[in-house]
Amino acid sequence: MKKREGEGSSRKNGDAAREQDTGSCSSPVVAAFKVFQQELDTKHDKYERLVKISRDITIESKRTIFLLHRVANVPNTEEVLKEAELKLEGVRQKIGQVAEELRGEDIHQFHRAFTPGIQEYVEAVSFLHYIRHRSLISLEEINARLVYMRAEGGDPKASAEGPAPGAQVLTFHVTPSDYLLGVADLTGELMRMCISSVGNGDIDTPFQLSQFLRQIHDGFSYIGNTGPYEVSKKLHTLRQSLGKVEDACYALHVRGSEIPKHMLADVFCSRTALLDSDEGVA
Repeated sequence: MKKREGEGSSRKNGDAAREQDTGSCSSPVVAAFKVFQQELDTKHDKYERLVKISRDITIESKRTIFLLHRVANVPNTEEVLKEAELKLEGVRQKIGQVAEELRGEDIHQFHRAFTPGIQEYVEAVSFLHYIRHRSLISLEEINARLVYMRAEGGDPKASAEGPAPGAQVLTFHVTPSDYLLGVADLTGELMRMCISSVGNGDIDTPFQLSQFLRQIHDGFSYIGNTGPYEVSKKLHTLRQSLGKVEDACYALHVRGSEIPKHMLADVFCSRTALLDSDEGVA
């Protein structure tokens, strides 16, 4: 019996020694995985911060778009446009925070975190540009406004002036795919602008919008299936918006002279609803 107890104690001591040896052998592996854990946690935290910033960018951009739709209903449009520009300046400061988070990082690892906000910003800034200039803003013009001067220990601030002494220049580049997706969403806002213009008795704006939307549609047609997958999905919505505006312009051209101005919006909405029902049947 004593011999068995001695054998059991020696076996336990051997197991403990082997466990200690195993722990010492695996310690470099454990240390390496701890490093990997820290890197993954850091990237995850950065990703979540970018998602929150993108959400703020989306909200403020949508508010700017809603504000710009008031242009058709106010006598002094310049005040609305200036207020919209101030809101967009705040959005650009938020994009500066994105640029700060991406400093030294691979943008493609975090692109899905902030792309919704950037698309919404492109939609808002292109809508404002169209109202002012009746043209489409280019990708280069958008990126030219996303240059930031970051002072030591300070937040990045957009500035058109040269860099101050000791300041660091940060730039954010909107990707071509985000630009195309934002412009595709712009067509829906232009269709709503057409409805508001018709409701105010403005017959010229719908024809201008129809021509502009046709040019955008032709541009997307050149891309075809070679562009990003999301662009091909939004092309259907673009065609719907163009069809509704062209259908309204047809009604205005044929019957516009005989319909009172205060009833033009009702005619537009009725023909739009009829077009939607036809698409649903098809």
